[in-house]
Amino acid sequence: MTSSPGGAIGIFDSGVGGLTVLRELRRRLPGEDFVYLGDTARLPYGTKSADTVRRYALNATAHLLGEGLKLLVVACNTASAEALDAVTAASPVPVVGVVEPGARAAIATGARRVAVIGTEGTVRSGAYQDALRRLDPEVVVEAAPCPLLVPLAEEGWGDHPITDQVAETYLRPLLDRGVEALILGCTHYPLLTPSLARIAGPDVRLVDSASSVTDTVVRDHGALLSGAPGREGRLRLQLTDRSERFLRIAASILGATPDEVELVDVV
Repeated sequence: MTSSPGGAIGIFDSGVGGLTVLRELRRRLPGEDFVYLGDTARLPYGTKSADTVRRYALNATAHLLGEGLKLLVVACNTASAEALDAVTAASPVPVVGVVEPGARAAIATGARRVAVIGTEGTVRSGAYQDALRRLDPEVVVEAAPCPLLVPLAEEGWGDHPITDQVAETYLRPLLDRGVEALILGCTHYPLLTPSLARIAGPDVRLVDSASSVTDTVVRDHGALLSGAPGREGRLRLQLTDRSERFLRIAASILGATPDEVELVDVV
């Protein structure tokens, strides 16, 4: 298997959530090599302080840069919200976060009232709120932290009565205020789409990071991408703690049990 021009696309998240971004990138860019780092020893990032998130994100960045990257995707909403500037400053290759693409996708729906759900850190940072208002100063923005959704996603309960109950508790105040689009501001949340869609109802557009990030990579960094027809890219999965739960959910998301899983230390 030959290497794609300039190296691999690196992706990192605290756990399994970023695999939703990886899946969409691989679907659209099958000829690319990918290195995915799941910082499973230190998840979740969303409950950590901003300083700790920045330190973890810079640790992950330094590690992945050592793997020979041409592009880095910060597939963690909390890290994108709290540390994207620091990661970009530290990286000699282009960096794509998930916040700006998600905000653009929400505005593109035409919704005039947009809600963001995410981890405590993502909502506290105001990154989505600021991005939405920069793109459209007239849009009404709501935001709510939903910390219990991450462990439900990690448990694989994306279509489950308990998830419905938790989602109803978190979303009902937003829905009662008339939100028209709901940004899933955590890469774990697309794993809960059946339950979230059921509670939000058919009139609320769910916006996830995976497709919007992939659109950004293709649009803004096309010159870096492999154009070799028929090439099958290589995937390497790296974890900071070997987690059977991660591997089980990864197989479900990616459609196959990963062939290459490495245990790494990024501290």
